[in-house]
Formats: sequence, structure tokens, C-alpha cells
Amino acid sequence: MADFGGSDLDAFRTEARDWIEANFPKSLKGKGGMMMREERSEPTPDMHAWRKAMGEKGWGVPTWPTQYGGGGLTPAHARIIQQELGRVGAYNPIGGMGVMMFGPTLLEYGTEAQKQQHIPPIVKGELQWCQGFSEPGAGSDLASLQTRAEDKGDHYIVNGQKIWTSGAQWAQWCFCLVRTDTTKKHEGISFVLFPMDTPGVEVRPIPLIAGNSPFCETFLTDVRVEKDQVVGPVNGGWTVAKRLLQHERSGLSGAGGGGGGGRSLVKLAKDYVGTDEAGRLADTDLRTRVIMNEIDGRAFQLTAMRAMAESKANSGPSAATSIMKNAGTRWMQDRAELTIELMGHQGLGWEGDDFTAEELGAVRSWLGGKATTIYGGSQEVQNNIISKRILGLPDPK
Repeated sequence: MADFGGSDLDAFRTEARDWIEANFPKSLKGKGGMMMREERSEPTPDMHAWRKAMGEKGWGVPTWPTQYGGGGLTPAHARIIQQELGRVGAYNPIGGMGVMMFGPTLLEYGTEAQKQQHIPPIVKGELQWCQGFSEPGAGSDLASLQTRAEDKGDHYIVNGQKIWTSGAQWAQWCFCLVRTDTTKKHEGISFVLFPMDTPGVEVRPIPLIAGNSPFCETFLTDVRVEKDQVVGPVNGGWTVAKRLLQHERSGLSGAGGGGGGGRSLVKLAKDYVGTDEAGRLADTDLRTRVIMNEIDGRAFQLTAMRAMAESKANSGPSAATSIMKNAGTRWMQDRAELTIELMGHQGLGWEGDDFTAEELGAVRSWLGGKATTIYGGSQEVQNNIISKRILGLPDPK
């Protein structure tokens, strides 16, 4: 690819537009929401072709280093790719925890051998990862985890239990926190990697109110972990995990389950509630709440874009991701509530021909979105981080 400098962004936009037009299957237009379903079923030939094309191009992770298959581009070029994808209703098929959390962390803390082994499959969308952090007795106080790794010379033997392991039933690899020193709390934790088909790994999906089971219990019984799969120093995993959680919160800040199939609340309101003779919602209170949510959403999106650009310049996300995570998830929860209100009884259906796919999706998004202010660190945990690391407030007496 040509070396495009800052003055040649227009030339890069032309290249990106032409490449996307030539490679994006038209059958997938507007179907970005299918990414989650791809975890549970075989992708269609067009999905496979699009993922392969983007993976080989390196544009699924455009700013990652070229030596591992990434695009090696600047944030400005990455924004152009995103804009050109959106222009034709295309989506980025390279995602998941490997892209959002583990990959950026490994690029910073991993050995060269670990990067060569794990980053290229993430870039190409060939592997799915899951996160073994929370335990039944270690959620908000994650450093209390008790899953133990016993040193056996050239490997560890791991025993314990993890909870809320998202996508564990579909993942091929796990990044996991284990206790390698029982005499210390934070300083006794290590960050390890292992394949999910390793003997002793048992996964049990947890049914949720939204009708799916993305979270799992994961039981580890005499699981062998090779020592070359320890990321960062032994007993230094807490530092690695904190960095990963910053990446996770940065990614989750735009999540939350908005419902409505991506349509604006204004359009939904006009379609479901109707308008007066002036073309406005007759209910002034509802009209105000809809517009305020649209304004909040636009303001958040612009702030998130600025924060993302700043994080690239500062070599990664900061504690400010806690602010973005709280703001983003709350906004999307409010949007989901408004969507259900606008749809009325049509927003309360669970199945049947009386409801559209959009309406059924809205109620599931509304229910599923309730968890977003809990996972990735609850809202209360984020408030503690904000008060200590950003505002500099003292611990409560």
C-alpha cells in the first residue's frame, strides 16, 4: 500500500473507498449486528469472505503494527476506514475480546514470541478469546481471587473457578488471572494464557433473562499452563490486568443495548407514536426526553472519538475510560428504555408473528443492556476510580 502522509488523506480515502466497494459483499449491507450471532453459528460464505479480506488487509485493526498483520496506519487513517465502511453500510468483521482487550495489552506487555503466536490470529479473526477474571468470591474486589497456580517446574497446574466468563463456550483461548503467591494480595497474581480445550477446563453457560447465555461458569481442575504463556512477570499480573481493564472499559463505553435496530429515537417516535398537525410529537414531555437523549448520544459519541484519539497519542487509554464507561452505558440504557416506551405493547413481545424482528430485538437489548453497568467493573467501581485517580480524593475514613 502507498505511504500516505497527513496531506494525502484524500488519496487514502479514495483507496479505502475503492477497496471496500470491491471487497464488501452487498448481501451483508446493514448487517453489522450479526457479529454476535457469528459466535454461535457457522458464518455464511459472504461473511467468511469479508472477514478473510479484512483480516488479510489488516484493516480490522488498522493501527496495529504491520509485523503482526495489522494495518500500521495512523488514527486519522483508521477513522477514514470507519467512515467509508459506514458510508456503504459495511461493518468491521474483526472484533471480540482479542481485539478490544487482549491484543492491545499483549502488544504492550507480551514477549516477542507471544506476540508472534497470538496477534496474527486475532488480526485475521481466526480465534476467539475469553476472559477468566471474576470468581464467585472475587467480583468487585477482583484481587481477592483464589484460583491458584502451583509451580511444577516448567509449567503450572491451575485449580479454581471463574464466573461470568463471556463467550467461554465459543472461545479457543483464555486469558486468566491466577494466584501464584498466597502470601500477598495484589502482588501475588499472575496473568496466564491457555487453550480452552486443555484437559480439566469445564464450561457451563448461564441462562439470562434476555434469552441467551453469553456468560459462563468455568471450572479449572488440574489445568496445565506452560510457563511461556505467562504475560508480564510472575506475580506482576495485577498491573497487566489493570491495563487490560482500561482497554475493556474503553470498548464497553459504547455498548449497552440500544434497541430500535439502530434507527434514531426521533424516527421511532414518529413511526410508533405519531405526530400532530405541525409534524411534532404531541406529548411535549416525551418529545423533550427523546431529543435530550439524542443530544446526549451525539455528545457522547463525539467525546468518545476525541478520547480515542487522545489515547492513541498517549500510548493507550487512561483512567478517563471509567468516565466514558459510566456515561456510555447509562446513555444506552436510557435509550433502550425510551425505545420500549415508544413501541408501547409492541415493545414487550418475546416471540410470535405479531412482532417484527426489530421489536423482538428491542426487548432483548433492553433486558441485556441492564448488565452493562455491572460487567467490566460496576458503576460503583468506576466511581471509585474516578474519585481516586482523576479527582485525587482520599479514601473514606
